[in-house]
Amino acid sequence: MTAARHISVLGREAVDYLAPRAGGIYVDATFGAGGYSRAILDVAGTRVIGIDRDRTAVLGGFDLVDRSNGRLTLVEDRFSELGEVCAAQGIDAVDGVVMDVGVSSMQLDQAERGFSFRLDGPLDMRMAQHGPTAADVIAKASESELANIIYIFGEERHSRGVARAIVAARKNAPITTTQGLAEIVAKVVRAKPNEIHPATRTFQALRIFVNEELDELHLALTSAERVLKPGGRLVVVSFHSLEDRIVKNFLAERGKVSGGSRHLPEVAQSAPSFQILTKRPVTPGEAEIAANPRARSAKLRAAERTAAPVHKIDALPSWPRLSDVMKGG
Repeated sequence: MTAARHISVLGREAVDYLAPRAGGIYVDATFGAGGYSRAILDVAGTRVIGIDRDRTAVLGGFDLVDRSNGRLTLVEDRFSELGEVCAAQGIDAVDGVVMDVGVSSMQLDQAERGFSFRLDGPLDMRMAQHGPTAADVIAKASESELANIIYIFGEERHSRGVARAIVAARKNAPITTTQGLAEIVAKVVRAKPNEIHPATRTFQALRIFVNEELDELHLALTSAERVLKPGGRLVVVSFHSLEDRIVKNFLAERGKVSGGSRHLPEVAQSAPSFQILTKRPVTPGEAEIAANPRARSAKLRAAERTAAPVHKIDALPSWPRLSDVMKGG
């Protein structure tokens, strides 16, 4: 699978929508293998701030830093902190932000990272490689908490049965490997021909939960709104319905003119902070899916920042959170 490591899903389309111009400053908010950054740096005089919470990705990008002649800065941090990262570099506004949301091919292909049920390894799943692991969550969470996590973040309709099986199994021995967990799930969620592996949704749920990915995405989008210049572009590639829904709703909310109310028309009305560029999400073509099967679920959405003020920050949804589960609350 090494070929997939250097392929940015919808890479050409993402850069086309980002439309980097000479001398512009851009944020590659999920650096990964550096595919988007390379394409942006191909435009003369551009500067890129690359962010990744995975130290392995940052270390892997040092060669590109060296070859960029000072135009690429790599920072190990969460992409929700992109505004603070830019400020630390003396930058208060940028010309574009691109995000590729979710787990990378590099992470999936490393058994020791514990992201994949197809490769046996420790049940880890941490992108940043610190904090509670998926094994810690499996050991600590109550049956009802596990059921909620697996249902909300994995959209697994057998979540209660899976949670019940996990709790029963951990009474006999700790669940510490990807294969061990996958075997437990497969006894509850039956495999069907030509369908995804029975453990897919449970593993997705745990990965999202351990890395707080949906909260991170919410916060990253509002950070991008604050840091983009008028005319700056936001491009987001997501890989499953939960992520895409967040991006779609964020852009829909910021891309419309509020009608106000009969009683407070001026106060209630807020100008759109984004002009949406993709009325429908852009999806990969057959050739890209054939070359990289992991691209099949990808959706790209893009928008251009207007000169309107930022909208008020939305409250985060009230779903299960890692800190509450790990402290037993």
